[in-house]
Amino acid sequence: MIKRNLQIRQKLQLYVLLVTGLVFISAIGYISVNNRDRALRDTTQLVDSYAANYAENISNSFNADMAVVRTLAQAFYVHNNMEREEWESLFQDIYRQIFINNPQFYALWDSWEYSHIDPDWYLPHGRMLMYNFRKNGDIGFDILERSLDGDPDLYGAAKAAGRETIWEPYPDQLEVGATGTTLMTTFTVPMFYNNRYIGLVGIDITLAHLQQMISEIRPYDDAYAFLVSNRGLYAAHPAANLLEQPLAEALWQDEAEHNITQRIRAGETFSFTSSYEKNENFYYTFAPVMVGETETPWSMAIAVPLRTIQREAQTHFLISLLIGILGILIIGGVIYLLANNISRPINSITALMKRLAQGEIDESMNLTLTTGDELQEMSAAFNTSINGLAEKTDFAVNIGSGNLEAELQLLSEKDALGKSLQDMQSNLKKARAEELVRQEENKIRSWSTEGFARFSEILRNNNDNMEELAFDVVKNLVKYLDANQGGLFVKNDDDQHNVFLELQACYAYNRKKYLEKKVLPGEGLVGTCFIEGKTIYMTDIPQSYIRITSGLGDENPGALIIVPLKLNDVIFGVIEIASFEKFAPHHIEFIEKIGESVASTISSVKINLRTASLLEVSQQQAEEMKAQEEEMRQNMEELHATQEEMARKAAETQGILNALDSASYVIEYDLDGKIINISNSYLKMLNLNKDEVIGTHHTDKIEFTSEQKTEYDEFWDAIMSGETRHQEVKINVNGNNFWLAETYTPILDQHGNIYKILKIANNITESKMAVENYSQENQKLKEELEKLKGKSK
Repeated sequence: MIKRNLQIRQKLQLYVLLVTGLVFISAIGYISVNNRDRALRDTTQLVDSYAANYAENISNSFNADMAVVRTLAQAFYVHNNMEREEWESLFQDIYRQIFINNPQFYALWDSWEYSHIDPDWYLPHGRMLMYNFRKNGDIGFDILERSLDGDPDLYGAAKAAGRETIWEPYPDQLEVGATGTTLMTTFTVPMFYNNRYIGLVGIDITLAHLQQMISEIRPYDDAYAFLVSNRGLYAAHPAANLLEQPLAEALWQDEAEHNITQRIRAGETFSFTSSYEKNENFYYTFAPVMVGETETPWSMAIAVPLRTIQREAQTHFLISLLIGILGILIIGGVIYLLANNISRPINSITALMKRLAQGEIDESMNLTLTTGDELQEMSAAFNTSINGLAEKTDFAVNIGSGNLEAELQLLSEKDALGKSLQDMQSNLKKARAEELVRQEENKIRSWSTEGFARFSEILRNNNDNMEELAFDVVKNLVKYLDANQGGLFVKNDDDQHNVFLELQACYAYNRKKYLEKKVLPGEGLVGTCFIEGKTIYMTDIPQSYIRITSGLGDENPGALIIVPLKLNDVIFGVIEIASFEKFAPHHIEFIEKIGESVASTISSVKINLRTASLLEVSQQQAEEMKAQEEEMRQNMEELHATQEEMARKAAETQGILNALDSASYVIEYDLDGKIINISNSYLKMLNLNKDEVIGTHHTDKIEFTSEQKTEYDEFWDAIMSGETRHQEVKINVNGNNFWLAETYTPILDQHGNIYKILKIANNITESKMAVENYSQENQKLKEELEKLKGKSK
C-alpha cells in the first residue's frame, strides 16, 4: 500500500474542510430539526400564555367589580346602628357615587329580607329591593317589593349559596322599549347578621366590552378567542349568534371526547387538538377565570389552526437549513483560499529555515515574497536580522523574562525585526498599562455592582419601617464609601401647610446617633438641594457648617456630598455624607443611583404605612365590634348559667330545709341572739305562733342556775368565735316542760364573716322523762330495801 504525504495546503483543505463540514452539517441538521420541534412547542406554549394572560385580565376586571360589591356588603352592617330612613338615604348616596366612579355598572342593588327589617314579618320569603340603574344617561332609583309569593330561581340560588356568586350570562334590555337585548351577568355578595341570612348586594354589568375584546384577540391568522361561563355558555364569541348558546352543542364531539364543560367547572387549565371544526385540525387551549370567592370559575379559550402553527415552524426549519448550506459553501471557499495563501510562503520559509537550522547564514538566504501581509514582513525581517540575531535574541530573552526596560540598538533604519521588537516592547508596556486601567475599571464596576446588590437587599428587607430603612441605608452607605458621617432627611408632608425635612437617621464612626433636626425647604445646603433637586458636592467646606467628632477630637471634613432622593422628578428627601477623603466620580454616581432606589422605597414605605394604618383602624373597629358582640354573648351565657345554678341551689336548699323541718326543729338567730326565722314544726311543738317567736331572745323560756348562766354565756361566745356547739336544755312553755338536744352552727358569708346562727334541735323530752321516772322508781326501791333491812334487825 502506497502512503502518500500530503502538503500543508492539501492538509488544510482536506482536514479543516472535512471536520468543519461534518460538524457544521451535524449542528445545522440537529438545530434545524430541534428548532422545528421547539418552534411548534413554543408556539403552542405561546398560545397557552396568551389564553392565561387574557384570563388573568378578565379575572382582574371581574375581581375589581366584585370587590366593590364585597365592600358594600361589609359597609351595610352599620345599618344595625341606624334608623331605616337614615340608612336608606345613606346607601342611596353611596350608590350614586359608585355609579359615577364605575361607568361599566348598569345596575346596582341591594335586597333586604323582610324577616330582618320588619319584626312583625313571619314568612320565610319576601324582601325589599333598593334598585339603582342607568336610564337615558342618568341614574334612576326605585324601591320595590319582591318574593312575596316565593323566591325566584336566580335569587333563590344566590340566597341558598351563602357566598359570593357570579350568575350565568343572560340577555336583558338596557332601556325600556329597546328593540334589542344585551348579554349581561350579575355579581352578588350575601349579608349575614348573627350567622343568619339578611340580604344580598349585587351589580348588573354588561359583557359588551368583553365581546369587543374577544373579537380583537387574533394571535395568528384564522385564530379566534371565546369566553365560556361555568355552565358552558358562550359569554363572548366573535360569532354573535353563538352567544348564550351551550358550548356542548357547538363542539359536541369535543365535549364527548374531552369533557370540556366538566373541566371548566373544575377550574382546570387544559388544551387539546381537534379535527372536527371546518374539516381541519385546531389547537384549543382553555385557562380558568377565577372570580372572588365564588366556586363557579369561567374559562378563557383560544383556537388556532394547526396549519398556522406548523407553517411557522416549517418556515423556521427551511430558513435554518438554507443558512447552513450557504455557510458550508462560504467556509469551503474561504478555507481553500486561506490554505493556498498560507502554504506557498510557508514552503519558501521552510526551505530557508532548514538552511538556517544547519547554521548557514549568507546573502543567498534572502527571501523575496510579495504576499503583501505579515509573511512578507517576516521575510524582510528574516533577510535583515541575521547579523543582529544574537543581540535580538538576548533582547527577546529580557523581554520574555519581564524586563520591559531592556534596550535594543537597531542595526539601521531598516532593521524591521529590531523595530518589531521595540514595537513589541512598547505594546507590552501599553498592554500592561491598559491592563492596570482595566483592572481598576473592573474593580470600580464590581464595587458598584456589589453595592447595588447589597442596597437592593437592604431596601427589600426594610420596606415597612421608615426608621429602620433610613438607619440601614445611612449606616451601610457610610461604611461602603469609607466615609465618616452621614444623615438621611425625609420629607414630612403630613401637614400640607407645614412641609419640612426631618432627620430620620444619623450615623458616624460606626455608631447610631440619636439626633432630632428639622430643615425647611430652601434652608441651608440640605434645603437648597431639596428645592433644586440637584446634587451638591463640596470640598471647600465652611468651618462652622459641620464637624466630624470622635474620641480623639473633632475636625472639619474634606468632602461633603448632598444628594436628593428623587424619583420621577418627585423628591422624597435628601441624603448627606461627609468624609475626610474626597469622593471619586464613581462614588458620586453610585450615591445618586442609590438615591433613586431609596426614593422609590420611601414612597413604597409611606404608602405601606398609610395603608397599614388605615387597615389597622378598620381591623381594630371590626375587632372591637366583634369583641363587644362576643362579650355580650358570654355575659348572657354566664347570666343564664348563674340563674340555672341559683335555681338549682335554691331547690336543693329548700329540699334540705324541708327535710330538716320534718325531722328536726330549726331556728335562725342574728348576731344579737334574737330569732329571725323558725320552722313550722318547732312552732307546732311549742304550740306558738310565728309572730310570738320572731324577735325574742334565745334565752327566753329557758331556766338557768347561776352556774348554768355563766356556762351558757361561754357557750354562746364560743359559737360567735366560729365554733359549732351542742347542748341539752330544758325549756318551759305555757307550763309545759320540754327537753331539747341542740346544735348551734355559725353561718359565714362570701367574705368568711359570721352573719347568722343556725340551730337545729331535736325533742328528747320522752327519753329524759323515762330516765327521770326510772330514777324515781329506783329511789323508791332503795328506800323499801332500807326499811326491810331495818325490820330484819
